[in-house]
Amino acid sequence: MIKITLKDGSIIEVEKGVSILDVAKKISEGLARVATCGEINGEVKDLRFTINEDCNLVIHTFKEDDLEGKKAYWHTASHIMAQAVQRLFPNTKFAIGPAIDEGFYYDFDVEKPFTDEDKEKIEAEMKKIIKENIAIERFTLPKNEALKLMNEQPYKQELINDLPDGEEISFYKQGDFTDLCAGPHLESTGKVKIVKILSSSGAYWRGSEKNKMLQRIYAVAFPKASELEEYMQKLEDAKQRDHRKIGKDLKLFMTHKLVGSGLPMYLPDGATIRRILERYIQDKELQLGYSHVYTPSIATTELYKTSGHWDHYKEDMFPIMKMDNEELVLRPMNCPHHMLIYKSELHSYRDLPIKIGELAHDFRYENSGAVCGLERVRQMCQNDAHLFVRPDQIKDEVGKVINLIFEVYMKDFGFERDRFAFRLSLRDKANKEKYIDNDEMWETAEEQLREILKELKIDFYEAEGEAAFYGPKIDIQIKTALGHDVTIPTCQLDFALPERFELTYIGEDGNEHRPVVIHRAILGSSDRFISFLLEETKGVLPLWVSPKQVRILPITDKQHEYSFKLKEELLKDGIRVEVDDRNEKTGYKIREAELAKVPYMLVVGPKEVDGNLVSVRSYKEGDLGAISFIEFKNKILDEIKNKK
Repeated sequence: MIKITLKDGSIIEVEKGVSILDVAKKISEGLARVATCGEINGEVKDLRFTINEDCNLVIHTFKEDDLEGKKAYWHTASHIMAQAVQRLFPNTKFAIGPAIDEGFYYDFDVEKPFTDEDKEKIEAEMKKIIKENIAIERFTLPKNEALKLMNEQPYKQELINDLPDGEEISFYKQGDFTDLCAGPHLESTGKVKIVKILSSSGAYWRGSEKNKMLQRIYAVAFPKASELEEYMQKLEDAKQRDHRKIGKDLKLFMTHKLVGSGLPMYLPDGATIRRILERYIQDKELQLGYSHVYTPSIATTELYKTSGHWDHYKEDMFPIMKMDNEELVLRPMNCPHHMLIYKSELHSYRDLPIKIGELAHDFRYENSGAVCGLERVRQMCQNDAHLFVRPDQIKDEVGKVINLIFEVYMKDFGFERDRFAFRLSLRDKANKEKYIDNDEMWETAEEQLREILKELKIDFYEAEGEAAFYGPKIDIQIKTALGHDVTIPTCQLDFALPERFELTYIGEDGNEHRPVVIHRAILGSSDRFISFLLEETKGVLPLWVSPKQVRILPITDKQHEYSFKLKEELLKDGIRVEVDDRNEKTGYKIREAELAKVPYMLVVGPKEVDGNLVSVRSYKEGDLGAISFIEFKNKILDEIKNKK
């Protein structure tokens, strides 16, 4: 008998040589019916896998929070799709077909791109294969025999040749289709219930533009039709939240091939949003004792060699520009410049902390296929700051940074606390090349951040390999409206750059001491924050951020004079307002204002002119009725001031 420790800590005894599926049946028949794969001592295995020694076992299912269970299900569905393509297009060459975080895809080398009609046929054939309930069998071959089996599949042969000699190579067979695969898979095609092809696109083999363009089909699969329906609703919501669509509809930003990929241009309303956000965060920082600077967007390579960025980051930097006797590059970040600003003067321990902030343009050498609207760009504006502190100030200043993050995201923007997760990002000790090599520095910095989070009573988790090359950091992971985890605000502890730039301050003892640098970003980059905000709100921005806060709608030209008088009064108080004086019906003007997501519309007719009134329509609340103009102005000023 062997002992198996389950996820809940309970232990069961079973005969040696039982399969994971047998163990699931022993626990309950219900679990066995929905099980998709197992995880033995941290390694994901097929349900067919036999257990011959004591182990820890987790049985995965297709549950919302069980990604491994879903991936086994989706991986099986990807093979069903490949089998359908093989039946319909016999000359196809097969590349890879992995499960991803939301569904699966398969890359095919075919004579011409798949049409919508082709995809309908493939989906119908997939449903036939599911009904056939074909058994899925795993087998292994030595490398030479594996190559023979895949003799008509060049992409599979390339993958096999990449594997070490002497390794047993696994395949999965379902009827007339066999695929090179490590698994895991379900026991038969009939275990998959509902499939849906979503889209197709071109994809380079192995992601390299030097290789052939293949045809990729994306799809999903679910145990229940209701789950597919829910997923399709989620996709539709995602389309409506796509900041690129919102940005185009609201005329916030644009791109042009003559300018280049990843280089968006802000239109007037988009520029207004950005200006408001940037002034807002700078005002916050001024209240907290920050000093703002401007530094060049270009510097010599020597600066980045001194900072260490050249060794650890140059692949993400734009190519060198040679001028006279200098080699110059567009900067990817601002910290080296700020180190030199600090170093330009002598400092006493009484001067610290010194907080240097900047809205700085940085440049990253992103591939054209990776750029995305405002979310991922080649030029960004960073809300960056560096705090130069004494060691005894670290805890207090990191705490202030975290409090500022809470104030911005929760108080002013109204996000719920449970949307945030704190990640302590640590180095990977085994990867010496990725990080500055100083074990003592890393251990000190990591432990200090760990202690700070504990003392602040903030729940957090740790992630190895996510640190910056110069030090550990606290990343605040935000769960977006689309369910994605994104990092926008960060707080990083750095003992390395002060050492590399030989920064000092004169201590109370009269001797030179080394400051510690806290790198922090609150809004991250203006571009990414705006994309995040647009997707969170579907473009219905908070009143204080909205580029146009009020639109006045005169019913006829007889109300134009009164309308422009109201506009002038609102402008005096800093309210962003416009008059729609077009010769159009009022209903049409209201619909146009609603499409533009203007927070307040003021409908003005003869009654409003005579009584110094405005008829107020709210984008969110609808018709609010007629009130005095002064009452409306006070109401909106209060909402803006208090960021309601």
